[in-house]
Amino acid sequence: MKAAWYQKNGTAREVLVVGEMPTPEPGPGEVRVRLHVSGANPSDVKSRRGRPLAFPRIVPHSDGAGIIDAVGRGVGTGRVGERVWVWNGQWKRAGGTAAEYVVLPEAQVVTLDDNTDFDAGACMGIPGLTAVQAVRLTGSCVGKTILVTGAAAAVGHYVTQIATLRGARVIGTTSAARADHARAAGAAEVIDYKAEDVAARVKELTGGRGADAIIDMDFSSTAKLLPEGVLAPHGKLVCYGSNVAADVPLNFPAMLWSSLTVQMFLVYELTLADRAATIGDLQGLLHEGRLKHTIGARYPLDAIAEAHEAIEGGKVIGNVVVDVRSA
Repeated sequence: MKAAWYQKNGTAREVLVVGEMPTPEPGPGEVRVRLHVSGANPSDVKSRRGRPLAFPRIVPHSDGAGIIDAVGRGVGTGRVGERVWVWNGQWKRAGGTAAEYVVLPEAQVVTLDDNTDFDAGACMGIPGLTAVQAVRLTGSCVGKTILVTGAAAAVGHYVTQIATLRGARVIGTTSAARADHARAAGAAEVIDYKAEDVAARVKELTGGRGADAIIDMDFSSTAKLLPEGVLAPHGKLVCYGSNVAADVPLNFPAMLWSSLTVQMFLVYELTLADRAATIGDLQGLLHEGRLKHTIGARYPLDAIAEAHEAIEGGKVIGNVVVDVRSA
């Protein structure tokens, strides 16, 4: 099969190789997916750039969508021919979705309704599931004001849609160039974090109270806003990422006197119960056609280095996908 891989950390053009490698065969309890689209995410870029390799050769990307073409022992043959999306394709594994085929445990391969194309399916594993879990962790959205940082980014765009659908008033942060994209997702108010005082604007928009909850993509920036009253008393900050991986200071008096809660989660390591709940919620939204999907850039497998560079450049509005369909 044709695939992309790297064998050391480095820049995309230095280390990513595209070539032929053996087509994998499914073992017991596994299925093989003939992939159409591979979803590329910031975590894939960060892994290639600097995370120590756990295997001699890594086929990148955890997200993808395609059709099951073979199953291993113990898996019903009725799944052959099923349209699917996958999650954790390259998490703690050497072989991800930047290839014509991927083999995964059956549970990691989810039915994709005919009303959802493969492009969107390739955005469900990380952006989709992260968004659903983040909104779930805030509790009931009805009547709440939720601050969504990065409301026009891949995850934030889904968060904004889902929170709005569930009854929240969303205040989103983004750049001026992406403001319309956030509004199209349902953001009632948009704050240009590059030009405006985010905490002051949130307080202004909430009558001085602060947001009831924050769904956050960059803890290193948002933690600094807590002493400024951006979060209402007894509010909750749900965080799934940080631009700074080192220690981030957290103001204890602000946390204590306002009885604030901070909850982190990693979408790769959801509990079995949370995984089942998020997949169920996401499947329901897809089945009902409630979500808008934005493919900001598409690349052929031969140009996977350009796809990684597009993510690093930060100028693409929407998800980045790689076409891996066999000729």
